[in-house]
Amino acid sequence: MPGIQSPRMRSLLIANRGEIAVRIARTARERGLVTIAVHSTADRGAPHTEACDVAVEIGPPPAGESYLDGRRILEAARATGADAIHPGYGFLSENADFAEAVLADGRIWVGPPPSAMRMMGGKIAAREAMVGAGVPVVPGFHGDAGDDAAFAEGARALGYPVLVKASAGGGGKGMRRVEDAGELGAALAGARREARAAFADPAVYLEKALDRPRHVEMQIFGDAHGGMAALFERECSIQRRHQKIVEEAPSSIDDDTRRKMAEAAVAAGRAAGYRGAGTVEFLLDSGGRFYFLEMNTRLQVEHAVTEETLGIDLVAGQLEVAEGRPLPPSWRGLSPRGHAIECRVYAEDPRTFLPRSGRILVYEEPAGPGVRVDSGVAAGSVVGIDYDPILAKVIVHAETRRAAVARMRRALSRYVILGVTTNLRLLRQIVASDAFEAGVLDTGFLSRLPVDGPREPPPAAVAAAAWAGGAPAAPAGGAAPATADPWREASGWRSR
Repeated sequence: MPGIQSPRMRSLLIANRGEIAVRIARTARERGLVTIAVHSTADRGAPHTEACDVAVEIGPPPAGESYLDGRRILEAARATGADAIHPGYGFLSENADFAEAVLADGRIWVGPPPSAMRMMGGKIAAREAMVGAGVPVVPGFHGDAGDDAAFAEGARALGYPVLVKASAGGGGKGMRRVEDAGELGAALAGARREARAAFADPAVYLEKALDRPRHVEMQIFGDAHGGMAALFERECSIQRRHQKIVEEAPSSIDDDTRRKMAEAAVAAGRAAGYRGAGTVEFLLDSGGRFYFLEMNTRLQVEHAVTEETLGIDLVAGQLEVAEGRPLPPSWRGLSPRGHAIECRVYAEDPRTFLPRSGRILVYEEPAGPGVRVDSGVAAGSVVGIDYDPILAKVIVHAETRRAAVARMRRALSRYVILGVTTNLRLLRQIVASDAFEAGVLDTGFLSRLPVDGPREPPPAAVAAAAWAGGAPAAPAGGAAPATADPWREASGWRSR
């Protein structure tokens, strides 16, 4: 099709940090591109800057003055002559205004069209678009944003329990579960406040709360030539605070449901005029019926399990589509091979899920056949409070789910991070549980799993771990907070 082909990119600026920036850089460098990292002052010398050919400092630690500042990122692109910008996920990845600014600046945007991002960015508008496309949606209600009486009538018609959800939301922000009419007013007020603070948009809507639903998503990929492929599904039901921590592919849905879900996902992508990598998320009720939840207009954190089961590189596909090329023909006849599981490793208290900070003194990743670790930290890295606390993702692949579960158990048992509290113990508990082994999954999985807190080593063990790890004199990412000093406080430390 004339006019679609973009100039070939020679250099790529990665407008992100941590493990996703490292992962994008790996594929870009394999394709011969010059890779450009951006970083805040807190991330000087961080692994993602070392993974790239060039690193540009763009501002102080607060994300609003660095990774969320589109103006500074474009200045870095101009200064380095970057042909293209890949936003990763989070930060500016779903910001249509930033995407338009990149395109207006004459650079390639490695992402979907801004129009698709806008259509799917507001959940109310997205639900309406999906209804028009014939995609099933969870029963819901949205009316005048400030009319509590209308919301009360809508909730009564849906039947309690219901969910109050932010239209511009994500990650559980602006969401409240309401069990009865007496709770609705406070839930609406709280959700609006949180939505306004997080997304500058207080609009909310109601959804019927499903009983023990599963969360299954479908990877789609579109090109500028009318091509649209569904690249199978991922099971994402194990979540904390409405955010996924364990994902796997394929899920245990039957072939008929898989086919219908793929058709619905493709219909959603076509309705949005989608290009590039996107994910259509669904909820499945206890009867196996699926409903559209939302569409994420970016690469997903859990994309690796799709790559492992299909033997493809989704980032490479993003780069090709961004240049105007059609989808690789080989992607149309794919079928999953074996089973893959991913566990997200966070710097957080596994009991409260609150972020923790500190300096990583000892860092040892698992390795071996079928084990992949996408990480953004190393021994000496400082984990601060300014960014998402994800440290790494452990991905395993095996011929069967049972073998993948066993491989993940071994991998997690060999993962060592000392110096900052992590959720490794929780992840080990999850994959060791009978329910996980049996594949009995739903979004309430963690609520039924007893959670151990972090075990505190004695001060002598902390000192020994620091000595064994070399106690780097010049840690990546700047100075550690005083409270992370092992000689002042041992409460953030772990022995395994």
